[in-house]
Amino acid sequence: MNPYIFRKYDIRGIVETDFTPDVVIDLGRAFGTYVKRYGGDRVSISGDIRLTTPRLMENFSQGLLETGITVLDMGIVPTPANYFSMFHFDVDGAVQITGSHNPPEFNGFKLSYKQGAFYGDQIQALLGLIKTRNFETGDGKIEKVDIMKPYQLMLKEKIHLDKPMKAVIDCGNAAGCLTAPQIFNEVGIETTELFCDVDGTFPNHHPDPTEDHNLLDLVAEIKSGNYDFGVAYDGDADRVVAVDEKGGIIRSDILMVLFLPEVIKNPGDTIVYDVKCSQALEDMILKYGGKPVMWKTGHSLIKDKMKELDVNFAGEMSGHIFFADDFFGFDDAIYVSLRLAQLLSRTNRTLSELTSEIPVYHSTPEMRLECSDDEEKFKISKKADEYFTANYNCSTVDGVRIKFDDGWGLVRASNTQPVIVCRFEAKTLKRMEEIQNEILDKLAEFGEIALEHC
Repeated sequence: MNPYIFRKYDIRGIVETDFTPDVVIDLGRAFGTYVKRYGGDRVSISGDIRLTTPRLMENFSQGLLETGITVLDMGIVPTPANYFSMFHFDVDGAVQITGSHNPPEFNGFKLSYKQGAFYGDQIQALLGLIKTRNFETGDGKIEKVDIMKPYQLMLKEKIHLDKPMKAVIDCGNAAGCLTAPQIFNEVGIETTELFCDVDGTFPNHHPDPTEDHNLLDLVAEIKSGNYDFGVAYDGDADRVVAVDEKGGIIRSDILMVLFLPEVIKNPGDTIVYDVKCSQALEDMILKYGGKPVMWKTGHSLIKDKMKELDVNFAGEMSGHIFFADDFFGFDDAIYVSLRLAQLLSRTNRTLSELTSEIPVYHSTPEMRLECSDDEEKFKISKKADEYFTANYNCSTVDGVRIKFDDGWGLVRASNTQPVIVCRFEAKTLKRMEEIQNEILDKLAEFGEIALEHC
């Protein structure tokens, strides 16, 4: 078994080499054992639209059953519907088989436990159980259940538009296809669909909306018609990027700003965001009387921080946005899209007019600089932490965020791939480029890192 499939937030790998039937059955045995030893006996399971998902679901379910777990088989659904199942069915654990935004040959397992994230040491505990073959045994049973109808009904009941909206949705041939078009139309959004037929080979573009080239079709359609907004989803519909009526791309850290008047109900209400987010978000949280808390990147880490601080709203620059004011605190790209439609239906201003009030900073997208392997990645990251903290004003919440009077730069090791993640931002484009060059030039001294596309 490849130990590197056990990542910080999930279990992920190349199906052909990493997820043989025996390996996946053991994963199911390990998770079932974990759930049973902490007093649980029911687990819901589902998966995304990838071609390899049905086999992985069958193998994982077999492992759960062998530990005596009752398995609720929900079939093929988006990840947020899987999260919702924890509340609707009151299960002890949940498993979503998904490759998210990774290439088609990848797949993986997002695990939840007791209506919360399952990550870090918990995932490593599964590896320990497999190594020692220390499994519970039993004769579980499997039940076929429908989560999609109650999930869609829940969304419809929570969203109320004051006037009709017109939108474009790009599902990228992925899991969003299963519910987004129907829900949009049912709540009163006239919807133009792009790539809303399921195809696990992703023939039109990769389902990763954080890459601008994957938004070209969406932007073109928005510009060709009279729309209020557009949205694009990732592979399992838990991440979203928006586009305004002029075709301007709105990343999630800026999208979060639009919701602040709704979620900051009292002075000092805390808003959590990750280290990659724009300074504009912090500025606007303070403007609306909230308390900004910068935290580590990772949907599991953000969700745990929300619970720790009793927070109603949080998000990441990567597209995960979490509402807990009138929702469940998990990342649901379709719900975020509907909240955006609801917000726009209650104002006479356009989306671009609303974002024009947000302070303008010039920033790069998230830059993922490839290293030869994880060892090289961590070597470079360690040297960067040591150098920049010794010579600059830095935040070390997650990696190192180097602070300047007029901007910042971020250097952190990815938790999922052999890459160094960077982002740069400043008040002017010229200054942003200066900060970027200053930091990247230094990184090049620390090891072998791919800078040719920067």
